[in-house]
This record gives sequence, C-alpha cells and structure tokens, in this order.
Amino acid sequence: MTASLLEAQGLTKWYGDRLGCRDVSFDIREGEVLAIVGESGSGKSTLLSLLSGQPAPTSGSVAYRMRDGSIRDLVSLSEAERRFLFRTDWGFVHQDAAKGLRMGVSAGGNVGERLMAVGARHYGDIRAAAEDWLERVEIDVSRIDEKPTAYSGGMRQRLQIARNLVTAPRLVFMDEPTGGLDVSVQARLLDLLRRLVADMGLAVIVVTHDLAVARLLSDRIMVMRQGRVIEAGLTDRVLDDPREAYTQLLVSSILQP
Repeated sequence: MTASLLEAQGLTKWYGDRLGCRDVSFDIREGEVLAIVGESGSGKSTLLSLLSGQPAPTSGSVAYRMRDGSIRDLVSLSEAERRFLFRTDWGFVHQDAAKGLRMGVSAGGNVGERLMAVGARHYGDIRAAAEDWLERVEIDVSRIDEKPTAYSGGMRQRLQIARNLVTAPRLVFMDEPTGGLDVSVQARLLDLLRRLVADMGLAVIVVTHDLAVARLLSDRIMVMRQGRVIEAGLTDRVLDDPREAYTQLLVSSILQP
C-alpha cells in the first residue's frame, strides 16, 4: 500500500480556554480526497490551519513525506521551509479568491508569479504555461492580461485554482471552494475540480459545510462537532448510512425540501 503523504496524530488546539479541535488523527495518500465537514464552529477550519502549518498545535504532530522520501514534522519546519512547501508541494484554495490572488496583477501574472517562485525565468515559457492553464480552467485566453478585479466570482475561483496547480503540487488544501457561488457556477467548478484532481493525482483536503460538495469530490469524509471527529469513513458509506445521530441530522437536513 502507498505510504501516507501526510499523517496527523492527536492534533489539539486551544485558544486560551476556547477549544479549536481535540485529538484529531488521520492520514491521506496521494490521489485521495478527504472532506472535513461540520457546522460553523465545529473545528474544521482550525484543523485545516493546523495541517497547513499555521499556527502550531497545542499538542500532537503532523508528519509530511517530502519528495525525497524523508518524513518531516511540520511543526518543526522553519518559516522558510514552510514557504518553500507552499511554493512547490502545496496549494491553498481559499473561499474568498481575493485571499489567494494578487488582485492588482493580471491573470497571467498571477499564474506566472508562482512559476517564477520555483525558478522559471523565460518570459515566453511562463506566458505559454499561463495560457495553457487558463484554457484548462476554462478562462478565455484573450483575457490573460486583465486583472482579477474584472473577473466574475466563478472566474476568480478558477484563476485561483490555475495559480495553485501550475507548479504541480502534491497536496492541496481547499477551504469552502464553492462557497458564495451560484448553484450553476458551483456545479461547473466542482466538475472542473474533479477532472483536475483525477488527471493530476492530487491529494486534497477540503473543508466544507456542503455535503453535496463532499459527496462529489471526496473519497473519505470526517465529520466534526465541537472540535472532535465524531464519524469518519468512506464518503458514500458515511453519507448513505450515518451511524452517529449528529451525522444523521446533517444528512437529513440536506435531504429535506
């Protein structure tokens, strides 16, 4: 069996006397999508921030398998090492695309900037790669020199995805990637994400309150409540036959008209 790409053990985070999450353990392999679901305040966003190295947990560890096969504890990484991972191995897709884009830079510049961060210097090659990725995320290449401020919400989100994936990361964090988008735009974006994840063999950790998003994107799911994981397993199994009363309530609330 393929070794884990990332493995969390006993992750706990307190903010003073307020619990963020407690004793969360799981692993994820390359090519696998894990959804973390729960209502607002359940701890899912806290967990995502801990996994991506911001901030450090109160206790517990996150082990990551580097490209050379070595295992590193993310908590022990220097800020420079963490930034390097975010330029190369990791991507982060924010709910608010403005947090993941440079809004005053052209679309092509947003994609090209990440390539330059990993050493690309040839302008023609950088622009060609940006054009290719705009096509892959279904943005008209003729708009490559426009700034994201001229884009719709769905286009901004697709541009953010292109910016993250152009360097072929191994692990992508997604925080409510379809939040705030119209239903038709959500469907198009989810279809795009499914294809890109499958084509690139990405490991993805997606936080969402939307069980439909979890079902469409993920292989496995973790349900959080009050900072704890209360149920976990294969997505279809958990959503079709939930064992915990809280999960049953979540599923039934989605199914009700």
